[in-house]
Amino acid sequence: MGEIRLTAESIHYIALFENMTRAKILDCILEEERLVYVVKQGDMGLAIGKNGESINRVKKVLDKPIELVEYSEDPVIFLKNAFGPVSLNSVNIITKNSKRLAYVEVPNKEKGLAIGRSGKNIGKVKMLARRHHDIEDVILQ
Repeated sequence: MGEIRLTAESIHYIALFENMTRAKILDCILEEERLVYVVKQGDMGLAIGKNGESINRVKKVLDKPIELVEYSEDPVIFLKNAFGPVSLNSVNIITKNSKRLAYVEVPNKEKGLAIGRSGKNIGKVKMLARRHHDIEDVILQ
């Protein structure tokens, strides 16, 4: 696992989310327009709640969009979770010059969604891959 440093603000957001949903949160990324939570494997149902009640309650309190990524010790599964609704054809993780790289093949029609406006989606995936699996870069193919 990479190095995860949490700020006081991140810890506050994690505590609030855990108290409201009972889901275990492993990480929280604060961005201007959204919060990204990494949820313990198996706790996604608690985080979302019946009919989305838990996540919607947290969104209402925080007044920010929230994204959830389910953690997995398997970096391939974790990357698939981090890309969210984008379907991945393949994920290959290699070590090159002592750096771990992930080559992710995405259908052409979904590349825009994988990248996101101003690169925010691929940026989120790269940051999470680095923090949780020591993957230096994620390259879309």
